[in-house]
Amino acid sequence: MTFVAAPAHLFTTSGTFEAEFKARLHWSAEADTAIEKTVADILADVQLRGDAAVLEYTNRFDGLSASSLAELELTQAELRAAFDTIPTAQREALQAAAARVRTYHEAQKKASGESWSYRDADGTLLGQKVTPLDRVGIYVPGGKAAYPSSVLMNAIPAHVAGVAEIIMVVPTPRGEKNALVLAAAYVAGVTRAYTIGGAQAVAALAYGTATIPNVHKITGPGNAYVAAAKRRVFGTVGIDMIAGPSEILVLADGTTPPDWVAMDLFSQAEHDELAQSILLCPDAGYIAQVQASIDRLLNEMPRAEIIAKSLTGRGALIHTRSMEEACEISNRIAPEHLEVSSNDPHRWEPLLKHAGAIFLGAYTSESLGDYCAGPNHVLPTSGTARFSSPLGVYDFQKRSSIIEVSQAGAQQLGTIAAELAYGEGLQAHARAAEMRLDKA
Repeated sequence: MTFVAAPAHLFTTSGTFEAEFKARLHWSAEADTAIEKTVADILADVQLRGDAAVLEYTNRFDGLSASSLAELELTQAELRAAFDTIPTAQREALQAAAARVRTYHEAQKKASGESWSYRDADGTLLGQKVTPLDRVGIYVPGGKAAYPSSVLMNAIPAHVAGVAEIIMVVPTPRGEKNALVLAAAYVAGVTRAYTIGGAQAVAALAYGTATIPNVHKITGPGNAYVAAAKRRVFGTVGIDMIAGPSEILVLADGTTPPDWVAMDLFSQAEHDELAQSILLCPDAGYIAQVQASIDRLLNEMPRAEIIAKSLTGRGALIHTRSMEEACEISNRIAPEHLEVSSNDPHRWEPLLKHAGAIFLGAYTSESLGDYCAGPNHVLPTSGTARFSSPLGVYDFQKRSSIIEVSQAGAQQLGTIAAELAYGEGLQAHARAAEMRLDKA
């Protein structure tokens, strides 16, 4: 079968551009009512019946026949065995990627993740204590494809942060365990792992069961049921984000081989039909070349049907007046992945404010960031890069304020606090401060 990808061709000079642009960007994050109802029932059942409910749903949805949840735990020996049995090239690639991810997150921890304090003139000690979370859960998708890279990107920053227990859940439909995923768990330092997925896995992590301890935060992507479950358990536990479809935006000045850009657009479109791939470029001739590359390369791809549906349904090739205007539009979109495919990317980078990750230069394909560059590939989607950040060490730490007021400091601060407390009508607050004032 031959597939055709027809991304929308938009022109910023057109009077209908704004309407066409907004229609192409629109994606509703609201979960389907039926999904919400199913997820709510599963969460409530897991809270009530614990292991029995998790086992029942896992057997039903993944086609298993386990008699206990303990059967679904992956031992450290099994993880190590998976590592030992995968091809040498995969072992070396996994270790090299893990080392780069760890190095990046170690640097991140040093830059922003340390405790600090200072004393002011009256001897009062003020500061911040940074401590890791005790236990986190990482969800690794296991449906349409296997994602060992997600194991590295979620587990390694947690490990670097100092999290004591990292519990991985990964669905194994029909009992098929992916050796590369298990090997990644071994390399990344996962503490415990279970072959469960879906809303029941999120519920088990959030509420705890007889077999699976409750965690303090859940990270990692999943399908619509997983996203709905994470949304519902937020508050009982922390979560990283509610992830939408994957996105790539390419800012091109026309100097990059068009085949490269076409393949970069494919790299996100192949995730699923709702993924979004957009090109912004001021050169109409170059846009035509990229479209020609899309036409020529599409049917070489194993996931051509998914790519075609994604590009036709949500993709866009946008002709801008200038690279400056392209940067302005990029900031409006706030994409998950932003490639600056230019021979002078540092000219444009200062104009870019909102993106999950920025890839500078023609040789920096987004796929390198997905696997082995070092920075995290768990990124904000659906425009949330305007106010949120990539997953990092800081997501697995918490901060406690440190305050030690000296006797001298209590004299000045106590007077200020009492005045404000009386103004708020909180007499006990005021008296507590006044009791520390010197009688003299």
